[in-house]
Amino acid sequence: MHSQAGALTQRTDQLSPAAIFVVFSRLALMGFGGVMPFAYRALVEQHKWLTAEEFAKCMALSQMLPGPTVCNVGLMVGNRYAGIAGALAAVGGLIIGPFFIVIGLGVLYQQFGDLAVMRRAIGGMAAVAAGLILATAAKMAMAMFAKARWRRQHDQLKLLMMVLAFIALGLLKWPLALVFCVLAPLGTAASYLLGDRHE
Repeated sequence: MHSQAGALTQRTDQLSPAAIFVVFSRLALMGFGGVMPFAYRALVEQHKWLTAEEFAKCMALSQMLPGPTVCNVGLMVGNRYAGIAGALAAVGGLIIGPFFIVIGLGVLYQQFGDLAVMRRAIGGMAAVAAGLILATAAKMAMAMFAKARWRRQHDQLKLLMMVLAFIALGLLKWPLALVFCVLAPLGTAASYLLGDRHE
């Protein structure tokens, strides 16, 4: 049984840091309101740098680490295919373009932010971003459920942890840190106890 951190081991089919920079720059420039839906499409469906399962594991690990989730994903993918130079190229691609765009949009918002059409446009973009995130979550869930064998207690445990996390975060509005501190030890302990019967 290998760890989540070991899910992205170094690949023999290397990529140039420039190619990684271009792909992650495109992601950053397309991802208005959130990059993750575009990251899933590019990394899993288009370039096939990750499988759906690897992407989900990478996301889970990235959310536990400090910093923006997509930057952590970029570090892992870049390091996998081109070492430290690839990791830096991925993060650079995610940051450089949006930095200048945000500066420009900030100047425009100062000038025109009070206009009704601007407020409506921002509301519309927020709705689109929410829809993209839901669609990506559904794709990841379908890929995970397709591989699950529901008679196995380990897969039943995964489903239970997902449901509990949804209830705690989505319905009860508990803080993420509290939910993590409660569910992570419970899930780890339960997974350990089921370890002998796993597989």
